[in-house]
Order: sequence, then structure tokens, then C-alpha cells
Amino acid sequence: MKKDILQVRATRAIQGDGIPVYSFFLHGADIARIADISRLERENGKLKGFQRPQIKRHVREIVDFLDAGPSLFPNAIILALGPDVVFQLNGGRPRAGCSDLSQGGVLMLPVRSEHDRVAWIVDGQQRSLALAQAKDKTIVVPVVGFESRDLETLRAQFILVNKVKPLSRRLIDELLPEVGVLLPRDLSARKLPSVLCEQLLRDPKSPFHGLLSRPSSKGAGVVTDSPLAQAIAASLRSVSGALGQFKGNGNGSGAGDTDAMYRMLVLYWSAVRDTFPDAWGKSAEESRLMHSAGIRAMGALMDQIMIRADSMSDPVAEVRASLARIAPHCHWTKGRWEALGLAWNDINAISSHINRLRDHLMVLDRRLARAAA
Repeated sequence: MKKDILQVRATRAIQGDGIPVYSFFLHGADIARIADISRLERENGKLKGFQRPQIKRHVREIVDFLDAGPSLFPNAIILALGPDVVFQLNGGRPRAGCSDLSQGGVLMLPVRSEHDRVAWIVDGQQRSLALAQAKDKTIVVPVVGFESRDLETLRAQFILVNKVKPLSRRLIDELLPEVGVLLPRDLSARKLPSVLCEQLLRDPKSPFHGLLSRPSSKGAGVVTDSPLAQAIAASLRSVSGALGQFKGNGNGSGAGDTDAMYRMLVLYWSAVRDTFPDAWGKSAEESRLMHSAGIRAMGALMDQIMIRADSMSDPVAEVRASLARIAPHCHWTKGRWEALGLAWNDINAISSHINRLRDHLMVLDRRLARAAA
């Protein structure tokens, strides 16, 4: 072994669009010498990295298991490898009748300092941390590595690998807009709502500018992105949804007219902000409008109000008039929702409360709209 090169026996196969994939074994402690953990963060508004925050208790449990004595460790660590890796094929001809799906050789992995390493951990972050802390530094660990020169491929693999694991839905949703490769149908359906949420967070003209909390925002913002993304997704799915009507338009990308969707979201939620200034921008504990229940219920009300407003000569005025009519009957920061039998702060993010609040607002809006006609 050279001082700055880790050499291991490996097999190489080709997958996808000519991507080399290697299978090999390492001592557990060596993973930290060649691979970085890239955590999700933003730098100047741009998403970087893709890993979950370290879960210390889980890591400690794995360390205790490893330190208890000799143990089987068959689960492979998955790495994305940079272009600096070198693979040298073994000489000689393969044995007759042997499968030719892979080729044997030596994989050379440069050993560099942290944040400049040749590999990134796509799956097995916590196991890798535990192996680095274990007493026995010689535990043999299976590793699968694929060559990747771009972060988009890493994010896509991270999402697909972790899709069936208890991974934060919000983390996956924030990563989805950064992935351009073909995704399974359920993930594709979640991508557009996340894209729209990201625009609402970043656009200075958006009523949600700086207010949405996403996994990379480290606690900033007063509204978690999940209820807003769910409200947007529901509007997109519904045949009578205000956003769903734009799915058949656009440039042929399949997403529809996303610009029109975004303009509608800004129009409606700006009107909500202006109608309820005392409830907007506060924490969920101070305002149930900014609570998951309020966002979901008002998001459902958007479909009803926007569809009706589209038939009017002045849609913007109709939206604002509709919200102004229901405003005296809303109790986001004080008082009691008599029709629901709940004090303002008794409304919680449970299906029964969200559905009852949604139905109440929609019935109230229809009744007041008829009376004003």
C-alpha cells in the first residue's frame, strides 16, 4: 500500500449509461480515510450535499454492537466515487465457462484530507461513523462504489436508495427539485409541489419569502414546508383543483404550465396574508393560520375560491372579497370556532381537525358568496 493510495482487490461491472460500479472490501476504519459525509446545506441559496444530520443514539447503538465481540457485517456501504479512482484489470484470460458480467482487478483510491476525499457516502452514513468509533479497526466491510462526476447523480441515488427506509419525507422533497433524472411515479408526483415550495421560499415577491422551513434551513422560518407541499399536491391531483387545470398546458415537459401555477399561488396566498395580517408570519403556537391545519385548510379553500374567481371580470378582486367575507368568522389567534366546538389553539394537525376546519371554511365561503351575489 502506498502512503497516499489505498489499493484493494475489486470487481467492476457496467450499469446504466456506461457507469462503472465496483464491489470490494475494506477495513471499517478505512472508509473514513477515503469518503466524506456530505450533509444537506445551502450556500448562497444553492442546495449542496444530500445527507441526513448525524443520529448520535443510533450510531452509539451500532458501536456497542460492534464492540460486543466478533460480529457479522454483511450490509454494504454505498459510495459515490470521484474521477480520481483508477482501476487496473488483472492480467490473464478468464476461466472457461466463468461469467463475464464483471472484471477483476485492483482499485486504487487516493487518501486525502477531509472535505477533499475521493468518495462520498450515499448509503451507510451512520454505520460508517460507528465503524470509525469501534474498538476493532479491522472489521471487514463490503463496499459498493459507483463512479459519479456530478452531484445530481449522487442526489438521485441517495433518494432511490433511501426511498424504502425511514428517511425524512421533507428531506426527500427538498432534494427532488435538484434531480433531473427519471424517477419512480410516486417521487415524480412529489417533485412539482417541492419545486413550487422552493420558489415560494426564495422569491422576494412571494408571501412565503423567508417563512418556509426546509431541512437545509436549520430551523429558520415559521412554517414547515410539508403542509404547503401537501396542499399544492392535493390541488394538482384534483380534477377540480385550481392548480390541476394547468397540468395539460406548458411546453411539453409533462409538468404543465408551472409559471401559471406559481402566479396563482402567489395571488391567493398574498391575499390571505393581507386579509389576516395579525395572524401571518407568526409561529404555529401563536397563529393557527401558520399551523399545519391552517395551511392545509386554506390550501383546500384556494381551489374553491380560485375556480370561482376565474369566471369573474376581476379575479384578484374576487379572491380578496371572498377572503374578506370569511375573515370575521375566523379565529386564528384568539377566540373560539363555535361551529367546530374548539378554541383557536385547540386545533391540531390531525386529520379530523384539518378536515373539519376545511369543510367549515368551504361551507362558509359558499354561503357568504351566494348571499353577496
